[in-house]
Amino acid sequence: MSEAILGGGCFWCLEAIFKRVKGVEEVVSGYAGCKVENPTYKQVCTGKTGCAEVVKITFDPNKISYEELLNIFFSIHDPTQLNRQGNDVGTQYRSVIFPLNSSQEEIAKRVIEKSDLPIVTTIEKLNRFYPAEEYHQNFYDKNPNHPYCQFIIAPKLRKFLKN
Repeated sequence: MSEAILGGGCFWCLEAIFKRVKGVEEVVSGYAGCKVENPTYKQVCTGKTGCAEVVKITFDPNKISYEELLNIFFSIHDPTQLNRQGNDVGTQYRSVIFPLNSSQEEIAKRVIEKSDLPIVTTIEKLNRFYPAEEYHQNFYDKNPNHPYCQFIIAPKLRKFLKN
């Protein structure tokens, strides 16, 4: 198994989609890029912690490659928006890749360079991944009737599953 850590807006959106990707074994919502230890969601929401909302994806590289995961990542959020995704605004919602080794870093750079889009996604060194509070895990599946799930996540998920 391999891991990838990606941030592209609200972690609920990324988690809901990546959980449905063949070859993905587990998705954990959390925080990375933090200047504080053991951040809480309330602290992260202030935008003062340096944290980004991210997902840690455990995947089988025999079923899906890191590059394929990045291609999905770039298709399910807007990597041209700086520090925001839709109505979610702040550095905690930045588009970011935290490569876990030099190979992942090279692949990330290559994927960004070959894009025709003006991508603002940053590639940052991982200091530590902090899992988010339990109520954030599997949020979409546990709360399908939540307004954010119905109006933001569900349309993205339908679009992804259609392709």
